[in-house]
Amino acid sequence: MPTPRRSGPRPKAESATDDSAAADAFAAPPLPADDATLFGLSLEQLAERWALSMAATPIGAEAMTGADRRAQAMGVPGTRLMENAGCAVAAAVKALAVKTGRWSKGPILVLSGPGNNGGDGFVAARYLSRQGARVVAVLVGTEGRPTGKDAARNWDRLEAESNVERIHCEVSRDVSILGQGVEKAAVVVDSLLGTGVQGPLRDPIRSAVELIGRARRAGVPILAVDTPTAVDLTSGDISDPVVQAHVTVTFHRPKTGLLARRGSAVAGRVLVAPIGIPQDADRG
Repeated sequence: MPTPRRSGPRPKAESATDDSAAADAFAAPPLPADDATLFGLSLEQLAERWALSMAATPIGAEAMTGADRRAQAMGVPGTRLMENAGCAVAAAVKALAVKTGRWSKGPILVLSGPGNNGGDGFVAARYLSRQGARVVAVLVGTEGRPTGKDAARNWDRLEAESNVERIHCEVSRDVSILGQGVEKAAVVVDSLLGTGVQGPLRDPIRSAVELIGRARRAGVPILAVDTPTAVDLTSGDISDPVVQAHVTVTFHRPKTGLLARRGSAVAGRVLVAPIGIPQDADRG
């Protein structure tokens, strides 16, 4: 007897389509520096774009440092990690400025320390400049140049950016002069220190943190890079003074310190951006 033909959708095709849609929903997004649409996204859309990183298992500062080192040992250049981190920060800065109605209303002030956290800020300054923003990029520290090779390279690259003014604040008096009229800034970016702080902050970093506090009280949005300065990424312990951010962009995985009560109280909204660290680099 002939087998009657089935009517309606075929189960296998329907299942394959559903599986494909589910896979697309959880597919890894492009890394920030390769994401052509990143600078058109809101903070909410950035969180959606980076949903996989946002949902990853939290880690502390030491585990993150190990993952970063293993990634580079596996052949991922440190310059590439910094490029992705800085691009992600720049996209979030623009989204924050647009959300608060301050985009193109004043310069973006990037306060950077001499280490890799500062290097992320210098990369962000370059991307923001190319988005049309006026940027004041400040190296805060007694050193005349960033101490890290990658950070120094990105500091030097800013010399070619017509929309970027580079300033070196060697002592607290330099920071005080810089802070005159800080309320006119569109956004202040804190890329001073990226890991835990032991003991009181020293000048000129301390003066820069106090300047960020004045900017916030004047209504300027604050975005922190990796962690608000003076927040320990592992424990969430804070020093005094501490940066209180409206938004914090951290990298690769959520950080335990930003989920702790004290850390979360000053981190504001936390975004977790992928920067190209392979999964295998997490296995130490």
